[in-house]
This record gives sequence, C-alpha cells and structure tokens, in this order.
Amino acid sequence: MEARRAKGGQGPAVPQNTALEVSPLSGRPGIRVRGEIGEATRRSWERALAELSRRHQDVSYVELSEVAFVDVAGVTALAVTAMDLPDGRFVIEAPPPQLPRVLELFWPDLDRIEVTAR
Repeated sequence: MEARRAKGGQGPAVPQNTALEVSPLSGRPGIRVRGEIGEATRRSWERALAELSRRHQDVSYVELSEVAFVDVAGVTALAVTAMDLPDGRFVIEAPPPQLPRVLELFWPDLDRIEVTAR
C-alpha cells in the first residue's frame, strides 16, 4: 500500500489503496468491504452500493471492519443510497471512526442507517 503525504509534504502520510474488495456476506443480505473508500475507489464503492440497493428488501448489512478509511464523499454516497431506499435500512457494522462522525455531523436524523460499534 502506498502512502501519500498531505499537500506541501507536511503532515502524516495517508495510506492510499487503489483497490476496494467487495464480497457478499454469507447467510444474510449485504456486503463485506475491504480496503479504503476514497477518490481512487469511489466508483467501485458507488457501484457496490447501487447493487446492494437493487437487492435490498428490509435490512441490508455493510460490514466494514477491514476498511481503514472512508472519505466524506464515500459517506455521502452511503447516506444518499440509504435515503433512496424504498423502505428498511442499512446496518453498518464496524466502520472506521470517521464514518459515524460524518453521519452525525451531516445527517443526524437519518434513520435509514444504523451503525454498530467497531
């Protein structure tokens, strides 16, 4: 995995993984995601969410325990997809810490997403 420094070469290195692995969960509706959700992987993330919403019935699970980072645009894609569900909700399992913070900041009343602890 490559690391990229903040603009100007200062600050901590931010890992950059250009691959996002998405696989179906076994025994329940949903997906398991591995890698990072950022600019380089956004299209893959959005495609995975679109496919999940097409198959969605009542509750869909999104397991993120192996996701190291998700940017604001990735959280936005998740929130928008959840808001477009005809009914039910997404249960987000073990997300990186920034995901629930961004949801609470921008979508504090979004009841279509339930987040479980990491």
